[in-house]
Amino acid sequence: MSSVTDLSAFPITARWPAQHPDRLQLYSLPTPNGVKVSIALEELGLPYEAHKVNFQTNDQTTPEFLSLNPNNKIPAILDPQGPGGQPLELFESGAILIYLAEKTGKLLPADPAQRYQAIQWLMWQMGGLGPMFGQLGFFHKFAGKDYEDKRPRDRYVAESKRLLAVLNQHLAGRFWMMGDDYTVADIAIFPWVRNLVGFYEAGDLVGFADFPEVARVLAAFVARPAVVRGLAIPA
Repeated sequence: MSSVTDLSAFPITARWPAQHPDRLQLYSLPTPNGVKVSIALEELGLPYEAHKVNFQTNDQTTPEFLSLNPNNKIPAILDPQGPGGQPLELFESGAILIYLAEKTGKLLPADPAQRYQAIQWLMWQMGGLGPMFGQLGFFHKFAGKDYEDKRPRDRYVAESKRLLAVLNQHLAGRFWMMGDDYTVADIAIFPWVRNLVGFYEAGDLVGFADFPEVARVLAAFVARPAVVRGLAIPA
């Protein structure tokens, strides 16, 4: 497998030059979706180079970034050693997590049935937990907090509570989402749980104390050294 050392053909590298073009290039921010990928990379020990996509200067809407992700969201990656040794551009955090797991043969169960169950929980986070927690954060902490009508906020509070109850029930008797095995499902879910009770300051609002299994696994998750590192990337 040949080593790719010239990434100049990819427009994104004009704005974010690769100092180490042989490494996987990560374009991200330390948000719940962004840190999924940095945490996975840290857990896997893959060499990578992180680039900050600054939303305050609308980096995500520049032609260079849109050349990699036309959906103008983080995270996105450029892997110079993709399938067949060819460069691969990829966006959507869930797709990137599955790709990294398959690339390394780690963070997904080997058993086919359990593998799909892990992916099912990853999709559950992508389609439910993340969007609902994000909307709750808007209505509780950001501009939505000034709305006199609290029905939109309460809608997302109720759905967030329901999702936390689903998660709490599933974790009873399990150390991680898939039991003893730590997988991409955990890496997808728990940055969002951390954000809900931390950055969004919504723990009391959703009655987080009523979900002890979720709190237990969250504590184990944030104590992992790779998670500690990944949560701060890109700086």
